Amino acid sequence: MRFVGGVDEAGRGPIIGPMVIALVVTDDMDKVKRLGVRDSKELSPRGREQLFNILKSVLNYMDYEVIGTGTIDEYVYRNALNKLEAEVTVKLITKAMGSLRLYTVYVDSPDPRAERYGELIRRGVNGDVEIVSMNKADKLIPIVSAASIIAKVIRDTIINELHREYGDFGSGYPSDPRTIRFLKNWVREHGDLPPIVRRSWSTVKKILGGLDNYI
Repeated sequence: MRFVGGVDEAGRGPIIGPMVIALVVTDDMDKVKRLGVRDSKELSPRGREQLFNILKSVLNYMDYEVIGTGTIDEYVYRNALNKLEAEVTVKLITKAMGSLRLYTVYVDSPDPRAERYGELIRRGVNGDVEIVSMNKADKLIPIVSAASIIAKVIRDTIINELHREYGDFGSGYPSDPRTIRFLKNWVREHGDLPPIVRRSWSTVKKILGGLDNYI
């Protein structure tokens, strides 16, 4: 039985909330493809939820890692966000190899030079597994599309919980006016940012600096 894995992330760009990296594995790529999986960004929330529930019963293996804002900030300050993704990917692959024999793992590369990113992962993985790092793998490789759906639904669940706890902060992206208004109002009321915010983002520095050009 030839097990093939796919890895993708959700939440690399937002200013609020964690990033989620998922690894999924199948022994039948055609079966995954027939489900109609696509890059999660091309699916509606309902479509993602439906496929998420189907994938849970179809995939041979599924795992994910939630990366908190503090860890993201630590790596961004070191200009090493890709390194963080690679380290978590290595951790997920290594854990999966303890349960089944992986032949190939396709990885969606955040680095425009996909081979360079792939080498980061290869150096960390001990075992005979092929690592295929690709740009736009979430659009081109069905098992990576499946990973993108798993990561996105997990992250959306976390974001919904944060909305209930902290209030409506919009999408959490720095381009969203609702997100910026939420952050400015929070700082005015509390004197600091909530712990769910990535302080290493340049937008945060402008808010804390008192600039009003986002409202």
